[in-house]
Amino acid sequence: MFKISGINRASDPGYRACRLCPRECGVDRTAGQTGCCGMYALPSAARAALHHWEEPCISGTAETGYGGSGTVFFSGCNLSCVFCQNREISHGRVGSDLTADRLAEIFLRLQSEGAHNINLVTAVMFLPDIVRSILIAKSIGLTVPVIYNSGGYESARALRSLDGLIDIYLPDMKFFAPGVSSKMCKAPDYFERCAEALAEMVRQVGAPRFSRAGLLQSGVIVRHLMLPGYLFDSRKVLEYLTETYGNTIFISLMNQYTPPAEPVPGAPNHALPPAHYEAMIRYLISRDQENAYIQGDGTCSESFVPRWDGI
Repeated sequence: MFKISGINRASDPGYRACRLCPRECGVDRTAGQTGCCGMYALPSAARAALHHWEEPCISGTAETGYGGSGTVFFSGCNLSCVFCQNREISHGRVGSDLTADRLAEIFLRLQSEGAHNINLVTAVMFLPDIVRSILIAKSIGLTVPVIYNSGGYESARALRSLDGLIDIYLPDMKFFAPGVSSKMCKAPDYFERCAEALAEMVRQVGAPRFSRAGLLQSGVIVRHLMLPGYLFDSRKVLEYLTETYGNTIFISLMNQYTPPAEPVPGAPNHALPPAHYEAMIRYLISRDQENAYIQGDGTCSESFVPRWDGI
């Protein structure tokens, strides 16, 4: 067990008056209070394992080997979108509590299992411990890139604590119009905050850099999940990304929206029409976007949702 010395959790301002994300709830999580994310002052995760369904430059290819991404799915979420596929952990907050030193152990275990990288999914609620765990792991042998995998609703100020620790940023840019983000996750300022956060991410890691084998070593991939019935919103997101960043980032355009098994108020109840996805692919081509990932057929399935089988 790796020990952290000289840290008094109760005095950590990141948890005592929580403003780690744009919600800025201000609650004292060390005293058992929870804000919008629903989490206390100790990291919690539902799964830590090799994950093979990320973009090829992250999960691996035939050339690099399919080692997978060493993915830690954290519990809770500061967005809790109505259509979330991972609602069992984002809404239900299933998971096990961890310390920073235990997280460091997990990172090193995943590296020893052949992970191409360490992939931190929805970690914004635990930034103080994320910083500690990365520092510990790097000091005792972590060498693979670290990915910060995010819903995109981040505080640029809080992200600065990760400068120099994160190699790859993998944020979503989910919504453009305030009315859409209000309906989907009660965050009318989503696009504004996401744009600010993305600028900070690009500032930190710069343009994409790959290994000789084709694995991403540093850079930014922005994901956009197209929602049925919101084609114009998708177009505005892609317009912003291509105009602002062009080929200095990768864009991952996703068609995998899966309607909830039981109807959920506000969530689209049907899959994305293929013609709409094809229209946005053509739009990216018209914008001369060369750094893009697109998905094939058959991605709309709950079979792609991981099992929350612990750490």
